Amino acid sequence: MRDNPVKTRLGRGEAQFGTMMLELFAPGVPAILAAAGADFVIYDMEHSGVTDDEIKRQIAYCRGLDLVPIVRPPAKQYNHAARLLDLGAMGFVFQMVESAEEAAEIVSWTRYPPSGVRGAMFGGAHDDYAPGDVAEKMKIADERTLVAVLIETVQGLDNVEEIMAVPGVDVGHVGHFDLSLTMGIPAQFDHPDFKAAIAKIVAACQANDKPAGCLVPDIAWGKDWMAQGFRMISYSYDIGLMADSLRAGIDGLKG
Repeated sequence: MRDNPVKTRLGRGEAQFGTMMLELFAPGVPAILAAAGADFVIYDMEHSGVTDDEIKRQIAYCRGLDLVPIVRPPAKQYNHAARLLDLGAMGFVFQMVESAEEAAEIVSWTRYPPSGVRGAMFGGAHDDYAPGDVAEKMKIADERTLVAVLIETVQGLDNVEEIMAVPGVDVGHVGHFDLSLTMGIPAQFDHPDFKAAIAKIVAACQANDKPAGCLVPDIAWGKDWMAQGFRMISYSYDIGLMADSLRAGIDGLKG
């Protein structure tokens, strides 16, 4: 079974870079992302219409590439996590995590007994349809699955220190838009309260020796947040990348 180099590198303190996909699911896209230098791709099922079947195909396209497939499930529920793990997802970004108890339950969904409650299905997509020792497969699967929790509500922010202390939580990921909404300062990313919230999330991650993650819309934003301590960086998303590039080209031609 394939390991998860992104989780390993983050654990060593290295920065890792990727992007998020909501609309573009052609067979060649994972290879394009890998060739562009992406370490991971996050498939967003929460805000898109992408199906389990398409996610299974996308994960298959990632095989043989140095590209780790991570999924934001359509909802924060065991059945979604378990199914996506069996389809081969190597990590998750779970939305709106608000307490240590909730975080611990989420981690349990991603681990086999006795450490968790993940149901057993072997010889399928997640273990490459191959035979082998079941105990060894379980060990590899438990170790490779990356769990990132989105801190994107005031309650999650209030409890971020306890959330990041939960064993099995690997990344504290900022959901900057939702966090600004729930704080009552929508999209006011330069607001002092929002900046203080970001600093609090990074500090909670660093106190527990875990990386902070974010999605950034441009290089300047990314450099700024990396300087503040973020190490798992999603550079934009497919809609933004395509629209920004096309707009810049057309504006340049018109100019």
